[in-house]
This record gives sequence, structure tokens and C-alpha cells, in this order.
Amino acid sequence: MSKTILVVDDEKEIAELLEIHLISNDFKVIKAHNGRDALTKLKDNKIDLVLLDVMMPGIDGIEVCKKIREFSNVPVIMVTAKASDADMVRGLGIGADDYVSKPINVLNLIARIKAQLRRYTELNPNKSGDDELQGPDEIVVRNLFINRVNHEVIIDGEKMKVSPTEFNILYLLASNPGKVFSTDEIFESVWHGENFGAAGAVMTHIKRLRFNIKDNEREEKIITTVWGVGYKIEK
Repeated sequence: MSKTILVVDDEKEIAELLEIHLISNDFKVIKAHNGRDALTKLKDNKIDLVLLDVMMPGIDGIEVCKKIREFSNVPVIMVTAKASDADMVRGLGIGADDYVSKPINVLNLIARIKAQLRRYTELNPNKSGDDELQGPDEIVVRNLFINRVNHEVIIDGEKMKVSPTEFNILYLLASNPGKVFSTDEIFESVWHGENFGAAGAVMTHIKRLRFNIKDNEREEKIITTVWGVGYKIEK
């Protein structure tokens, strides 16, 4: 079944060009040209991924992404004319799953879209697809419980809300307790793509993950930083 992409860009010519390329790759496309319209269409339609421009009048892409994360874990790829690492980190920090810059390399964009959809499918029991997450359906490490079938994370009996990318990072660490993963290893395992801004992307998602699982409030941390090496979850 074809996946539906919500393309959000105030420049209609760009949105239409993206629509042509996406349709040629067997995707269905719904377009929105401002933030309010994007949020309405996301709520009213079955959307599998959002391609979200950052620079828009009114509600910009950053604010739209924040609002999306209040009610949905749908994959979000940010698109912007700005190409700095700081902009990428900002986008990832508010809940985006990936980031591409203009002018858009269509082949790279399609590969990133497919990678995000593949990960989202892995974490959604109502979807079908190849399972690339290697490990058991349920993991228990100390006070942490993870169920990958229903995308459930429970810590100290409290259910935590995490995005698909954050879940993948947590699952990777928890399924290998005691093992230290470098940022490059995490990026390769979770993103399955080119090593673009790996360190910034991983660190930003780790920071957001720690916030969402309230790790900063815990005396005994779930995720441990091994300075100069990477991250791990202790047995």
C-alpha cells in the first residue's frame, strides 16, 4: 500500500516539484502551504510522514513540529535553506526525526524518507514491513521495561512518551546492557544512512530522550555517558 506524505512548503512551486518526484516513487502526496493548514490536514488524514519546511510565514516549521509532537509520533523530516549544524540540532531537538537542506538532492531525500518509514513501521504493530530491530520483543533492564510491539517504555511503573527515533536509540542501548556505543555506532544503527552530522544528531536525540524519560530527575540515571567514548545503559 502506498504511503502518504504531507508536504508542507509555502512555496507552491517547490511543493509541486516534490509532489512529482514523490509520486514517481509510488508515494501519495497531500500538500499544505502554511502551518495551520498542515496541522489540520495531519489530523484529518492518515499521514505516514511529514516533509516540513522550516521557513514559513505565520507558524514556522519549528512551531509546527512542536505542535505535531503534542499529539503524534509520525516521522517528521525538516527541510530548510539553512545548512548549518546548529539549525539541524535545533530541528532535531524539538522532535524532528531527520533534516535535509535546500537545494534538495531528490535521491538522498527519497532514501531518507524510506528509512524513516521503515523505522516507523518497525515500531507500529498495525503496519507490516521488514524488521530491522534485532532483539527480543520485550526488554527489562533494572527499572526499565521496553515493549517494541506496542512501542511502550515504562520506567519505575510510569509509561514514558518517546518518539520513534528516541525509541530506537533506547532499544539499541537497552538490548545491549553494559555495552558502550559511540555516536557513530548509534547513528549507523538507528539512521541507516550517510554520516551527516552524526555527532550532533545523536547528542540532540539523547538529550531529548533523557528529558522525555525524566532521566535528569533521577539519582540513578538510565542512560550513562562515558565521556570521550559514547553512551550505555548499565545492567
